[in-house]
Amino acid sequence: MQTKSVGRKLRLMKLVVVAALAAPLPHTAQAQDWSNSRAQSWQAQNQRSPLAGEIKDKAGKDLRPFYAARQFRPLWLNEFGRPSGAASMLMHRLRTAQYDGLKPSELKFDRLAELVDEARRGDRDDIARAEVELSRAFAAYVRGMRGVDRETMIYESDALAPVVPTARAALEAATMATSLEDYVDQMRWMHPLYAPLREAMDDPSFSAEQRAVMATNLARIRAIPAMPMGRHILVDAAGARLYMYEDGQVVDSMKVVVGKPELPTPMMAGFVRHAIVNPYWNVPTDLAATNIADNVLKKGVGYLKSGGYQVLANWTDNASLVDPKTIDWRAVRVGREEIRVRQLPGGSNFMGKVKFEFPNPIGIYMHDTPDKQLMKLADRHQSSGCVRLEDAARMHRWLMGEPLPAKVTTAEQTVPLPEMVPIYITYLTALPSADTQQIAFQHDAYGRDLAPLNATGRMLASVDQP
Repeated sequence: MQTKSVGRKLRLMKLVVVAALAAPLPHTAQAQDWSNSRAQSWQAQNQRSPLAGEIKDKAGKDLRPFYAARQFRPLWLNEFGRPSGAASMLMHRLRTAQYDGLKPSELKFDRLAELVDEARRGDRDDIARAEVELSRAFAAYVRGMRGVDRETMIYESDALAPVVPTARAALEAATMATSLEDYVDQMRWMHPLYAPLREAMDDPSFSAEQRAVMATNLARIRAIPAMPMGRHILVDAAGARLYMYEDGQVVDSMKVVVGKPELPTPMMAGFVRHAIVNPYWNVPTDLAATNIADNVLKKGVGYLKSGGYQVLANWTDNASLVDPKTIDWRAVRVGREEIRVRQLPGGSNFMGKVKFEFPNPIGIYMHDTPDKQLMKLADRHQSSGCVRLEDAARMHRWLMGEPLPAKVTTAEQTVPLPEMVPIYITYLTALPSADTQQIAFQHDAYGRDLAPLNATGRMLASVDQP
């Protein structure tokens, strides 16, 4: 894994206009006059300014409700037509929108730049026009980023996929931020990983190939919603690491073991719905045909008993046990017959003490593992596709709000989570680090970068280098 420093963020100076008003406290004899003066001041503040009237005229049907809710006050420019820091940062984002899979020309960047420049002359008509077009461009940008092509991900539910907001919703979310400039700078309408990686696209110290890899990974992050509130889990299959998020911040992480290159862990999203304590391990049919059948043929059916394995008649919940001596294990080995094998809970059970399920058609889940030595490996692409946890007890405590039971005698005890938690399994070969402000380039174990790199490289080659 390689790391490379990201240059200091582009910071554009903000013109801040501060008006200081001072008034003496009223004496008793002056109380009535002071009360009248305050009422007149309140009325003056709530009268629509000439600029507000111009903004109302320019807003149009699409943005008029948004501006009406804020008494037609400007969001991006001041009364003299000077752009705020947020407006300057927005213009920078729009100018480099190709990093987001969009075209600056489609966002009418050149015309917007002209309008912002004209607004500096101080004419109210120009200011209002530039103000409204900045809002329109911001909304189009947010909506475009949420709807543009992104890496393919399997979503258990449409509720897990990114949603394209209305223009008004995009703007209202921005106005709720403590700092509009920080909101635009950190691109908080995207997942927290997005803005730091995108910022690195402006760093000329990265090679063209590295920037192409980063662009490919930006497309993967675009497949994940912003998730500004609540909890979610992010599994990075490239780096074999899991992150626990609360309200947009990483609160914990751990190593994981993920799929081998020949059995890669897919990019997918689901809801973790329950924990299964003291689980069986239902052996996948391909492993039953290879590992299990191979060992039975070499060691005899005694291998099954010593390993805690059972053969069942079918895949139903009440399936009956089958005498392994009646099975044609050679036929199983070559694929002529298919059987169900499960491993009893406890001891060396492959699932360990607990597994966490997010139901999906391809049978992927998170689980404990007795083979802790795998966590010491630099390359942890060792599983058959599922995610093995370094510390399942810690995950249980975070998800369930209570410790993992020390002793459970009942097999397959299903415990629903207090609330479902989204999980996103992605694949990040270029990953930003919040602690070191570096970009880590990770080994492409699954070879997923190869296909999109040529197209991404051609796109970046047509863009002026920063």
